[in-house]
Amino acid sequence: MQTVHVVISWLGIFVLGLFSPGLLRAWYPPGEKPALGDNRITQATIVSGGLSRRELRRAELMIFATPFNKLDGHGDGPFDEIDPIPPGGRPTLQGNGTLLRINGLDAQTCVECHSLLSTATVPFTFGLGGVGGANNNAIFQPTHLDTEAEGKMNFNGRLINPPFLFGAGGIELLAKEMTAELHALKAHAEHNSGTAVALITKGVSFGTILYRDGEFVSDVEGIEPDLVVRPFGRKGEFPTVRSFDVEAMPFHFGMEPVELVGADVDADGDGVVNEVLIGELSALSIFITSLKRPETAHYINIKEGKTSLEDEGKTSLEDIGCASCHIPELQTTSPYLPLSFPEEPPDPSANVYVKIDLREANFEAAKTGGIRVPLFADLKRHFMGDELAESFDSRLDGHFTTARLWGVADSAPYLHDGRALTLTDAILMHGGEAQAARDEFDSLPPEEKKEILRFLRSLRTPASVNTDLQ
Repeated sequence: MQTVHVVISWLGIFVLGLFSPGLLRAWYPPGEKPALGDNRITQATIVSGGLSRRELRRAELMIFATPFNKLDGHGDGPFDEIDPIPPGGRPTLQGNGTLLRINGLDAQTCVECHSLLSTATVPFTFGLGGVGGANNNAIFQPTHLDTEAEGKMNFNGRLINPPFLFGAGGIELLAKEMTAELHALKAHAEHNSGTAVALITKGVSFGTILYRDGEFVSDVEGIEPDLVVRPFGRKGEFPTVRSFDVEAMPFHFGMEPVELVGADVDADGDGVVNEVLIGELSALSIFITSLKRPETAHYINIKEGKTSLEDEGKTSLEDIGCASCHIPELQTTSPYLPLSFPEEPPDPSANVYVKIDLREANFEAAKTGGIRVPLFADLKRHFMGDELAESFDSRLDGHFTTARLWGVADSAPYLHDGRALTLTDAILMHGGEAQAARDEFDSLPPEEKKEILRFLRSLRTPASVNTDLQ
């Protein structure tokens, strides 16, 4: 009963604090305060355009790189015996809602897991927005761990290795344009009843759709029936950086976004409300989608009219069939990425509050009027075989979005869970739809394998990451 009284008391204090910052500060433990401070960034401030570039950059870095503490809302509230898996009422190692490690509550800040610009250097090269090492792997929502299996730990849930965030703006823009094109094709099918329409956007086929007798009959592949391209998450769960972050915040930190739980709502019962403001999620989205794109030696060689050994490796990669999924380059029709709130995934043009010029993120202009995105992927989900399958979602256990190969030289370990420590390991672990290409690689003479690996090692992360506040 005492615990309940304390929680209610703190909730009241924090609600009052929304209207009286001075009163709120008086109730902090002496000498302590939230890591985010009291001057929080709001959506209205971002939309108004009143922030200088330096001020906006500082706000972006605050939400990406601040180690949250319990006064910010870090951690879960009281343990929920009925539903202990989702964020909010998870058990913790200390029993006080702080850390869990398995099933989240595994960090204080984004940069802890996205900090390695290159894992190919000795020592590692650090940079905001990079990959995480194997020590940063997270197990997502397991309910069963079996240590008695012979040589292999049996578990359900997902083991996730943090990818780098570079070039995320180009990926999100591609996905939004592809989604818009797919929905235009759907509308075309509706106006041409009885005619099957191929769902092809930017050269990528997602199956067909037919409108007949007042309803749609679709035979889609590599995408959900709603025809929303979701490039984020290894299984293609999230259409935008923002939608990913809305779920990542409570999972990893126990920090609840207002847009998820509501304003002035303490959904996890930890005594703190408004843990991540709408404006703070917008600042985080702007930061991540503005990060530079990875470098691509072959991409530069094409521009300069040169040839190299890397080009020969790229040709071999295409010859064995890898490029059917790892498409070297896709192009957008606009260089501007629209960011929206609230988001309406089927309509990326709705509720736009800012547009980001991705040419400032090192993307080259395309003849289409947009940008060139040398991602080496198709933003489509594929079945990768039973060996890579996860026992989490039976519908998608063996399905993953095509891994983007740009930056692959600097981003080991590989595959969704970091199980492959070398590029060769990663290739040979392909199965399912990629089995034929994998077998072709395996049968190549040693010199041709070296050419392919030499090419892959030319796909680098950005040479540097701008972290100043200019």
